[in-house]
Amino acid sequence: MSQEPLVLHEKDARGVVTLTLNRPSAFNSLSEDMLAALQAALDAVAADSAARVVVIAAAGRAFCAGHDLKEMRAQPSLGYYERLFAQCAKMMLAIQKLPLPVVARVQGIATAAGCQLVAMCDLAVAARGTRFAVSGVNLGLFCSTPSVALSRNLGRKAAFEMLVTGEFIDADEARAKGLVNRVAEADQLDAEVERLVASIVAKPAVALAAGKALFYRQLEAGIAAAYEDAGRTMACNMMDAAALEGVQAFIDKRPPAWAAKPGTER
Repeated sequence: MSQEPLVLHEKDARGVVTLTLNRPSAFNSLSEDMLAALQAALDAVAADSAARVVVIAAAGRAFCAGHDLKEMRAQPSLGYYERLFAQCAKMMLAIQKLPLPVVARVQGIATAAGCQLVAMCDLAVAARGTRFAVSGVNLGLFCSTPSVALSRNLGRKAAFEMLVTGEFIDADEARAKGLVNRVAEADQLDAEVERLVASIVAKPAVALAAGKALFYRQLEAGIAAAYEDAGRTMACNMMDAAALEGVQAFIDKRPPAWAAKPGTER
């Protein structure tokens, strides 16, 4: 019997790719197979020059409940756990390495590695009523790998409080703390995601790709090195045809005449 894919892949005419976690009966938990399927989908996007934006969505009532604890408990060995978390880290980093923005479309719950997945996406839109937690500590397991992404989104004390209490926060609090960008009513979630996506695809892909790479590089650098890297990146960006046209259009008080075909500037 054929099975539904664990990750559904769609792309529209603009180059907007939607990857949908498709394990709703298990709250889209990140089993080894789910991690592998998501990694393969992200690798395919990285190789697609026409892709402009990625939306990571999820089927069913939950966005993602984290790792598959039953699968983890069935193979209790240090080597297995090291391989599993290395596999997960590789997938999470693939999101950051993509040369295009990645938006999380979040509903229901996003817990532990599911909350980590939201934090690793460049942007996030959540339905009101969504709940977030890094709740491993409630089981005696500190959410160490989610803490890497969480501490790069939230203030230190807010992130640490979530990690040591395991308590849930709602979508509005997640927005206030910096975990998500926008909150919408459940029936307006897709429309809010579309508003964000439409704003992004209207911009030159080459500028977004260079900007995203620089954004994450400079976060990990000292301020002097960050400014040096940023200046070099911006100078190269300024020499690109899209930037030259955009600046000239501003001077001429007209809309920029960027390439209409998705992906031509990437």
